Amino acid sequence: MNPNTLFYIIIAIIVIDFVIDKIIDYLNAKHFEDKVPIELHDVYNKEEYIKSQAYKKENYQFSLVTSTFTLILTLSFFIFKGFAWIDQIARSKSDNEIIITLIFFGIIMLASDIITTPFAFYQNFVIEEKYGFNKSTKRLFFIDKLKGWLLSILIGGGILALIVWFFQKTGDSFWIYTWVFIGLFTIFMTLFYSSLIVPLFNKQTPLEEGDLKFAIEKFAEKVGFTLDNIFVIDGSKRSTKANAYFSGFGSKKRIVLYDTLINDLETDEIVAVLAHEVGHYQKKHVFVNMILSLLLTGFTLYILSLFINNSLLSEALSVAIPSFHIGLIAFGILYSPISEFTGILMNFLSRKFEYQADDYAKENFDKNALISSLKKLSKNSLSNLTPHKANVFVHYSHPTLLQRVINLKKQE
Repeated sequence: MNPNTLFYIIIAIIVIDFVIDKIIDYLNAKHFEDKVPIELHDVYNKEEYIKSQAYKKENYQFSLVTSTFTLILTLSFFIFKGFAWIDQIARSKSDNEIIITLIFFGIIMLASDIITTPFAFYQNFVIEEKYGFNKSTKRLFFIDKLKGWLLSILIGGGILALIVWFFQKTGDSFWIYTWVFIGLFTIFMTLFYSSLIVPLFNKQTPLEEGDLKFAIEKFAEKVGFTLDNIFVIDGSKRSTKANAYFSGFGSKKRIVLYDTLINDLETDEIVAVLAHEVGHYQKKHVFVNMILSLLLTGFTLYILSLFINNSLLSEALSVAIPSFHIGLIAFGILYSPISEFTGILMNFLSRKFEYQADDYAKENFDKNALISSLKKLSKNSLSNLTPHKANVFVHYSHPTLLQRVINLKKQE
């Protein structure tokens, strides 16, 4: 295969991925006005449903604009040899391959973020503001950006530098050392993400004494679940949308409840949501997801090791000097169809896990409270009650609200 052929394959993959994604989005948009299933007739009143329709349509149109812009920018960058240009800039600053790689990806990531920031700003302060979701300030928005950049430099840059160093020292075997490192790093972040990273953006406080904490402790005692760490996060400083999540394992496990969740739901509904999250832990979903993620990472790194030394990857992007960073860019595009496929499989498994966690909550608490909480959360986020099956199959990590309600109402 010659470099030009590989270049056209890369372009084709980018375009085909865009076209498939837009077809799925179009099919999904065609179902925005489908009749709401009888099981969900009580989620919206007429006024709220009209509002949800408008929100979905506006987001669809905005997504079409932003994704088309991104496609044009990406294709232009490939066609006009943008990677070769940035590679030359990086090489003019240093002879050290690690430094060159950091400068190369630093320029790309910074430029990309600056270019897309106006879209994120519009999303937050026009669309989300219009529909009553945004609670962030412009100052907080840009502070979050700066913090994100700092973390990318320190953590992302550090990991990238180490991977290049592994490559320099071990050649094709770099994938093994990288895999082990990423595995250890993943376990570390699973244990300490909520206590180390989250506080940089949000305040977490222990759940105060009262009816809610008593109800949660009563449930935990009933199912034999040791739960000492229950925190409330100030999600309302950025959005009215509610959430809850489970992190860590062993003595580091913790439940985090958004303050918006506490404000939107009744006590029994919050405990039902908590029961669902405990179900994930009891069914070992956190552990299984971590193992599968590590296996996929290992597989990807191994495939990368087979191609990274091939000068054809660099030549396809018009770069004269073969390098790890250019090979990584080309490989990332070529591997994306496999990544899409594994993503679909992981979403399928995730939806199975959500059913299992729902079943756990139904068996150990109150299915009606969980159904009520899911409907309220969908209503308050103006979610789509009638998504197209293709969109669910490809993109949804959770079953639809209708599927979850039917499953919860199903008799054993």
